[in-house]
Amino acid sequence: MEDFARAVEDGLKLSKRLVLPGGAPPPRPPAGMQRTLVDAPPDAAAAALLLPSAPTAYAVVVDPAAVDTPDVPSYQPYVYGRLDPPALIPLQMKEVDLAVDCALDVATVTVRARWWVHCVTRSRECDVRLVVPMGEQGSILGAEVTIGSRAYNTQVIEVEEQTKVNSAKFESGGLLKPGLFFLTIPQVEGGADIFATFRWSQKLLYDNGNFSVDIPFRFPYFVNPLPKVFMKKEKIQLTVNSGFSKEVLLQGTSHPLKEKARQGDKLSFRHEAIVENWSSKDFNFSYSVYSGDLFGGVLVQPSTLRDYDDRDRFCIYFLPGNSNKKVFRKAVVFVVDTSGSMKGRPLKNVKKAVSTALSELVQGDYFNIITFNDELHSFSSCLEQVNDKAIASATDWMNSNFVGEGGTDIMHPLNEAMALLSSAHDALPQIYLMTDGSVDDEHNICQTMKTELNNRGSKSPRISTFGLGSYCNHYFLRMLASIGKGHYDSALETGAIESRIVSWFRRASNTVVANVTIDATTHLDEFEVDSEYIPDISAKSPLCISGKYQGKFPETVKAKGYLADMKEISIELKVQHIKEIPLDKVLAAQQVGLLTAKAWLSADKQLERKVIKLSVQNSVPSEYTSMVLVQTNQDKVDAAQKVKQKLKGHKGPDELRIPLHGLKLGFGDRDATKENLVTGFEDIPPEKLQIFDKAAGCCSSVADCLCCMCCIKACSKMNDQCAIVMTQLCAALACLGCYECCAEVCCGGSDS
Repeated sequence: MEDFARAVEDGLKLSKRLVLPGGAPPPRPPAGMQRTLVDAPPDAAAAALLLPSAPTAYAVVVDPAAVDTPDVPSYQPYVYGRLDPPALIPLQMKEVDLAVDCALDVATVTVRARWWVHCVTRSRECDVRLVVPMGEQGSILGAEVTIGSRAYNTQVIEVEEQTKVNSAKFESGGLLKPGLFFLTIPQVEGGADIFATFRWSQKLLYDNGNFSVDIPFRFPYFVNPLPKVFMKKEKIQLTVNSGFSKEVLLQGTSHPLKEKARQGDKLSFRHEAIVENWSSKDFNFSYSVYSGDLFGGVLVQPSTLRDYDDRDRFCIYFLPGNSNKKVFRKAVVFVVDTSGSMKGRPLKNVKKAVSTALSELVQGDYFNIITFNDELHSFSSCLEQVNDKAIASATDWMNSNFVGEGGTDIMHPLNEAMALLSSAHDALPQIYLMTDGSVDDEHNICQTMKTELNNRGSKSPRISTFGLGSYCNHYFLRMLASIGKGHYDSALETGAIESRIVSWFRRASNTVVANVTIDATTHLDEFEVDSEYIPDISAKSPLCISGKYQGKFPETVKAKGYLADMKEISIELKVQHIKEIPLDKVLAAQQVGLLTAKAWLSADKQLERKVIKLSVQNSVPSEYTSMVLVQTNQDKVDAAQKVKQKLKGHKGPDELRIPLHGLKLGFGDRDATKENLVTGFEDIPPEKLQIFDKAAGCCSSVADCLCCMCCIKACSKMNDQCAIVMTQLCAALACLGCYECCAEVCCGGSDS
């Protein structure tokens, strides 16, 4: 993302050429930021300040001569040449409206905004890039953009329809990096208004009984239009419909919200105000569901006419509550991939995370560490009791043995971990597998582990899995965790590895109820859970189990399990028939992930069809579908045509469908694993995504900045056109009296 930040920095320099209405200069940064943003090259810290922290639109500037105010020319010196890569000028935002709907453990977010192309003269055009950062495990659901008579919206289609999708010369959109969605709209004229709506889902955070939602909503100073020209109205709407049939208590909020309605576990809030500047902090809201003890319930909803399955839908939930139930003693084996592709920062961050996890084990727990590549190495030949000396020895051992080299073999270390845990009679056995690779025998691993775990019965080890980067098969890891009644998680960015592993370990290791069973099957004709087995209940996270059923639920059902002291616990679950919560939408992302993992393991084409229907109906991308950007010309399609086309599912005569990229995880890359390619966590592979369009023109970089207050850096090899451009620029700057500007020109290593 440093290239992106550098392009924004270049855009901010270019925007100095603007003279806004009334002769006012562009908005200035807060004190102390100007040197960081303009004078210094963007290092990691400075680059972070330039990355979008709220929905942002950028003018993609290839020709710096097009940069001017739309209506009143500023009569800046004419500039020749083109920028390669283009500069990104953040556009000023006129309106923003945020709506958040919280249900169960999911938040659905909708942002509506309006920008205007304030930096390009009306006689010229530029592409506009819309970038939307999403929160925890954010998944894009859809986008709509309107510019004049042109309308764009996203759709999810079957992969087989890709042959009908038109290609485009511009980079249409997708993910710049995990959690950062973008669209590029071509040929937008200067001064045009851009209306956009984005929808995504993200997970609610859970900590000590509190739910919270954190949404990127920090707008930088340079998107604020002049207050005398535009009145800025900020709107925020929040609804909470927890579905837990318990009183909801407000814990805190980042923005002033006024309560509009309250009815049991349903609340709604609203904020609307005229503001001087757009929000400078993320939107955060936290609440608790009142309960002194572990509790749960069943939510049921009939299927719809367009459902992928004619059976009705259910969701069984458990919340650990605020009680201090005893956590199971545990015997833990960390199984860590140390193949050659893990070397460097990935393995370093994994080591830090495992060290943190070791420090959180308590007296009475047991542990061991296995590293694997082509070979297998163990910290100890048996399980070690947790004490200060053993932890210190394990830390020293990791410092010596966490070295990235060799290939990837997962079956052997898993069998070794299973053998080690066969002696864990008085503790809950747990395996924590961490890998960045994909192997040939993944199906065999799942079937072997399933047989072994079934043979061991209630004392079978729990297997939790963690995928690093884009080359491992995340659906294999999800399936293995489902078979092992464990937890799956992943990190697609190097910087997220340590925190996500620690969070994953805490959820999986704080078991308060094990071997959960539900007696619903005795009352129903059919009862199918999306996951392979029902996981244990953790003190650190809610548990939501989705699935399909046929028959009639009784008023209550019972869930049974075992506590840490091996006493049986029975939890009465009240059955609620709900209408207000769209369970199909709330559970869609979870169901798509689980059913895709099942389809991968079983190679069941009917299951793949279910995933496709679920994906298309709920606009959730999957491995068997694609999200496309659809362009229509509103002037040429009347209302009757639109309805007819929608009912028939046909494209209109002026409709263009362009694929979006980076929204799929894939089923692993075995070739990359065998070649030990280092997974490009933060760097999207260039063959998959080109962030910037390459502009035709002269050499690779005419200038870092084309305003009269900054340095001009010419490229190392200048052609005749570049020389002419540089001569004209320097002459223009000299005429303006800008004697402090410098021009660095390198010609064969000598200054000129």
